[in-house]
Amino acid sequence: MKPEELALLPPDAREFARHKRIIQNSSALTIDEYLLDLRIFFKFLVLYRDGKKLSAENMESCDVSNLAAEDFASVTATDIYEYLYYLSADRGDSPRTRSRKLSALRGFYKFLIVKKKYFEHDPCANIENPKMKKELPKHLTVDESMELLEAVSSDTSSKNRTRDFAILTLFLNCGMRLSELCGISLRDIDHKMRSLRVIGKGNKERIVYLNDACRTALGDYMSVRLHTPVKSGENALFVSSRGQRISVKTVQHIVNKYLEAAGLGNKGYSTHKLRHTAATLMYQTGEVDIRVLKDILGHEQLNTTQIYTHVSDKGMESAMSKNPLAAVKMQKNTNVEAVDDDK
Repeated sequence: MKPEELALLPPDAREFARHKRIIQNSSALTIDEYLLDLRIFFKFLVLYRDGKKLSAENMESCDVSNLAAEDFASVTATDIYEYLYYLSADRGDSPRTRSRKLSALRGFYKFLIVKKKYFEHDPCANIENPKMKKELPKHLTVDESMELLEAVSSDTSSKNRTRDFAILTLFLNCGMRLSELCGISLRDIDHKMRSLRVIGKGNKERIVYLNDACRTALGDYMSVRLHTPVKSGENALFVSSRGQRISVKTVQHIVNKYLEAAGLGNKGYSTHKLRHTAATLMYQTGEVDIRVLKDILGHEQLNTTQIYTHVSDKGMESAMSKNPLAAVKMQKNTNVEAVDDDK
């Protein structure tokens, strides 16, 4: 979050951000997400208590910089429920999004109660997370993945074709997060290009091993990258046309551009769906052990990875055919007449 935006938040929220960064070692992206979610709650709180309309215009102009401990201490569970209702009814937030915003609020109140010791009552304490519909991760098929890569490969008019091909290759093969890809620096790559280091959630490092496709794509790009004019001291692997580290929005634009070019733009795919694609293909086609997949993806808990253990229709059909009773059929006797059960 920009300094001028941070200055518009209550002092306790700014201190909470410093605590997340210095003590909990949270990434800048995580902190920004927390603050953006909290800002919505702060604005809701001010307008709701003043009896003003929760319109987009009022939310935009609402000043929350003067909120203090007493304002947060007076929040009740009813206020939280009203906030969740507003997120659902007015903003159309999904259960997953509402759950994330509630989590940000819980973290903030834990800071106020445990660290600042302002008060003891936690209005979030007994509020359950919105129930989320269990959905299978959406992913590209092998053929669609090939079409996507072909769309980049055939874009000979693009000056960044080699870079963009390397980006999509890493997404589809390594299953890394968007922020992880953008954060890669030249020094993170093994000198033999066998692996690279990424910084995942919670600033946790992990090693991502590279297959032949990744090594070739990165090798082709490196021959371009090392001769690309960049800003002084810039050590990013992927750089923009301005010579600085590529941004999250730029990568999202690249992915959406080539999804459209491949005829896949209307299927709800995104950069995160490319991560799902890599994980699903490794598990289903490559038969990667679920515990290994957990480490590849950088998941904390195994149950997070288990969303990829769903099997394809082909796999289910094959499993049904392996039932030892699959070939058993009723013996037909044409000499026996049908019998009425009632008789």
